[in-house]
Amino acid sequence: MQFVPNQVMGYDRAITVFSPDGRLLQVEYAKKAVSLGAMALGITGKDHVVLMADRHRTDNLLIPESVQKIFRIDRRILSTSSGLISDARVLVKKCRVRAQQHKLTYGEDIDVESLVKFVADMEQAYTQYGGIRPFGISFLIGGLEEKGPAIFLTEPSGIYFKYKAKAVGMNSQEANKLLQKNYKANMDLKASVKLAIQTFKKALGKEFSYDRLESSVITTDGIKELGEEELKKLS
Repeated sequence: MQFVPNQVMGYDRAITVFSPDGRLLQVEYAKKAVSLGAMALGITGKDHVVLMADRHRTDNLLIPESVQKIFRIDRRILSTSSGLISDARVLVKKCRVRAQQHKLTYGEDIDVESLVKFVADMEQAYTQYGGIRPFGISFLIGGLEEKGPAIFLTEPSGIYFKYKAKAVGMNSQEANKLLQKNYKANMDLKASVKLAIQTFKKALGKEFSYDRLESSVITTDGIKELGEEELKKLS
């Protein structure tokens, strides 16, 4: 039988109970679920945002296109995530409704950060009440703002950050080191896509293949999905 320290025992059974050292263990377990999920990343460029995700699958008979990791929320807002995709799907539905409500109320598209705050508030609410669990995902939400392209990361705790480029999920530590080393401000679209592909190649190693990747870009012309052949040309 494994020994469990007294200061931890029992404090991981309810989201509403802090451990003696000030931790919410259920939230930390949710972050662990994120770290075990297939990798996703986002990169901002001069006038665009690139989101790319790994459709990681173990069944050779599975049709890759049936695995969706990138979701369209609004005309110029996309999201991807790492962790429990079922959780992501539920939040995406709520985000789409929020975006539509904003459009009907104010007559304009919702801005990226307002949508991110909505997601973060919902995730934070699920850390306060008994009988529920935190969302086991970290969201990357990208879009075009008045100030330019933007990517935000939300965490299961409800906190969020803005990034120039960011990877989440399995192998994300190494991926983020590569992004820090190779990212340049004001990259064109081809350079951004190439950097994303190179990052996945390094992170996945021998397991890398183009059919594992799902990719979409947001430009001033709107949202465009990049297929396998387009990714090969841009790389």
